Amino acid sequence: MTFEEFVTARLGALLRYATALTCDPYLADDIVGEVLVRSSSRWRRIERMEQPEAYVKRMVLNEFLSTRRRRGRTVPMSHEQLDSRAEGSDPHAVLPERDALMRSVRALPPKQRAVIALRYFEGHTYDEIADLLGCRPSTVRVHASNALTRLRSGELKIVGE
Repeated sequence: MTFEEFVTARLGALLRYATALTCDPYLADDIVGEVLVRSSSRWRRIERMEQPEAYVKRMVLNEFLSTRRRRGRTVPMSHEQLDSRAEGSDPHAVLPERDALMRSVRALPPKQRAVIALRYFEGHTYDEIADLLGCRPSTVRVHASNALTRLRSGELKIVGE
């Protein structure tokens, strides 16, 4: 598969993934753009890998977690997931709830946001997330537990209010 074919086939999925990590479609677009520029020059090596898309997603995750972009980070659920919960009901009724959830998750530290996105948006196991983040599975479980506890308790200072 050529780089152009890969981008044509997977750009939408990469943008959704990056948006789940950042909660900001503009920042997601920037991250995916930067990653695609870097991966285009390495595409011959990447395409020979067992799972080239997984490698590119890892690049997106690394870019999200990088210190260069740390100050504007956010994370959580895809719009499709949130919208599917509202099927059959008034779509405007869930907007305040969705916005509150997005603001709450945005207040989490970057590693906790990444764990939440990888676990609940991407569906990765703790072992897979540990491999992606370069840490132990127990550390991933602690990040997930702390994030969920903070989200449930409402102790987070909601960003944007």
